[in-house]
Amino acid sequence: MTTVDPEMSAPAPPDSAAAGPARNPAAGTGPSAARRKAAGDPVKALLHRHRDLCERAVDPLEIAAGLEAHGITDRTAARFRHRDVFSLAEELYARSPHEEVAAAAPALVPAGPAAFRGFGYALLPAALACSAAAAGQVWAGAAAAAAVAAALVWPGRAAGGRFPYAAHLLAAAVAGWAVYRHGTALAVGLALAVVPGHLAAVAFAAGGRARLAGSRALEDFADRTRPLLVAAVAVFTGAAAGAAALAGTPFPVAVPLALLLFLTRLLLRHGAHRAPLAAALALALVPVPEAALAAAAGLLVHAVLALSRASAHARP
Repeated sequence: MTTVDPEMSAPAPPDSAAAGPARNPAAGTGPSAARRKAAGDPVKALLHRHRDLCERAVDPLEIAAGLEAHGITDRTAARFRHRDVFSLAEELYARSPHEEVAAAAPALVPAGPAAFRGFGYALLPAALACSAAAAGQVWAGAAAAAAVAAALVWPGRAAGGRFPYAAHLLAAAVAGWAVYRHGTALAVGLALAVVPGHLAAVAFAAGGRARLAGSRALEDFADRTRPLLVAAVAVFTGAAAGAAALAGTPFPVAVPLALLLFLTRLLLRHGAHRAPLAAALALALVPVPEAALAAAAGLLVHAVLALSRASAHARP
């Protein structure tokens, strides 16, 4: 199905308009002449429309991701006389007054206080669950389920925008309901899977940024990112199976639920749409054995589509 591109909705002026000022010198000034000039330079009109995005960007990749988030595709870029969105973003970046913003941007470092803090938060659920279970506390399962759901809060806050309260409440309900049905061992297994989930998510985010830097078209980026996502999911699935084995909980119960929470973390971190996420979590609350597996499979399809977009990997 074809859609009308909002960036190209205004028709180009006829060729005779360019000769207007020669026939009428007085028409060479004023608002009408400015509009004709902008229409003759469609990139300038696009720059004016997305001025805030272009001026705040620290590199052309930020602009490319923002344009894609606004629905501009490689086909649209061809109408602006560019081969792809990345080439169009480079021109927009070059024509934007971004020097001061770029100079004030903080330098990226491989590890800093935020990275160590995030890893520390990922360690807390496992430490709490193992210590409470070893002490034989009756509240060990409930505490572990709450800690696993709380581990999703940090990536959700890092994504910016409106805080996803509904997603976190549903995730807490899913973890609590599963632990209530299957026992404390499941809670311990989920808590042990938080650390490998954190590491896999960080590796996927870094790989996505690297592929964004090396891509020249949106389809090229998507083709290079999907295998990375599949690899991250496969690595985490193996880690979740190992955590389930250590905790002594059945694989068919623990692994789909852990995968569902891992995909929830990824989607929250990268600012994906919340409706499919909430629907998958709600499905997992259905009291049938296959509910968590069906919810994880559906959320995986959504993640493949959402996380292969360049806009999902722009700097927060």
